[in-house]
Amino acid sequence: MSYQVQDILEHAFPVMPVLAVSRVEDAQPLARALKAGGLTVLEVTLRTSAAIDVIAEMKKVEGIIVGAGTVTRVEQLKQLEAVGADFAISPGATPRLLEAGQQTSMPFLPAIASVSEMMQGLEMGYEHFKFFPAAASGGVSALKAFAGPFPDVKFCPTGGILVNDFTQYLALPNVVCVGGSWVVPADALNQGDWARIEQLAREACELAKQA
Repeated sequence: MSYQVQDILEHAFPVMPVLAVSRVEDAQPLARALKAGGLTVLEVTLRTSAAIDVIAEMKKVEGIIVGAGTVTRVEQLKQLEAVGADFAISPGATPRLLEAGQQTSMPFLPAIASVSEMMQGLEMGYEHFKFFPAAASGGVSALKAFAGPFPDVKFCPTGGILVNDFTQYLALPNVVCVGGSWVVPADALNQGDWARIEQLAREACELAKQA
């Protein structure tokens, strides 16, 4: 099934887990745990040598939408297309990457940290952005300021967002979902504590409903 960027972000609500997975054998049980907790759109960062294979394995879990984060080179988009990744996300945006993102068969979400970077993306036809690193770049206050001159631009803020403040981001009209790594703590992943990860995912969904 093919998706648009807006579809991906809406499906990801409230949280898109940001994952750094080193062992391919963890891919399917991790995806199943997150799905059981209510989170079905997963961002596997290209920070480990196993990442491409992890995406391919997660694709085998029914009901999971899985893509790649930390896409920094045009050639990585070709690799992701080859394994059937559902989307790609960058931590920044160069002119070459923005251009390639329009040509790839996957939805591509470029990241911005400033108004000038956003305007570059808008000129290239993008309307959705990752806001990264969110907390270090002004957080909720910055996104509120963006909404004034750019009310139609939508964001997935990521970076430094935690369980105690993610609902503040979700309350903003220009935020569709947030990206977060807190739902998959490194120790839980290393220990294969799928029950804990499922519970953290479920808690995030419940907190979003109550906000």
